[in-house]
Amino acid sequence: MECTVSWTGSAGTRSGMGFVAETGSGHVLSMDGAPDAANPANGGLNLAPRPMETVLAGTGGCTAYDVVLILKRGRHDVRGCSVKLTSERAEVDPKVFTAIHMQFTVTGKGIPAAAVERAIAMSHEKYCSASIMLGKTARITTGFEIVEA
Repeated sequence: MECTVSWTGSAGTRSGMGFVAETGSGHVLSMDGAPDAANPANGGLNLAPRPMETVLAGTGGCTAYDVVLILKRGRHDVRGCSVKLTSERAEVDPKVFTAIHMQFTVTGKGIPAAAVERAIAMSHEKYCSASIMLGKTARITTGFEIVEA
């Protein structure tokens, strides 16, 4: 796996904190920093997600992918899955994630709660490399609800 991240600056200038990532699979992801009122040249323009937001989003994608795949392999009639992630970060640099809660909503027909609970556990204990890495610094908790389709 590879990725190239390049500083774009803002509006073609070399100020600001905009970056573009091109992934090994050929996709592009923009990132930007928060505006800095005290020193505008060092801040972003708020035109894209922050890099740490993309880490959190990628983790959500990784675990949701696992949960759907595990449920489908178990022949459950899963029709939707979303996960809302809320997090806390350390106050000082490096501002690592210290707590992450993942609240899953799984939609389907006749999916047993035990199957969803098992899929989430398998993702976090074995398959989701992103959440397993973040679990080295953050306390990760989960919850779920099932919506009958």
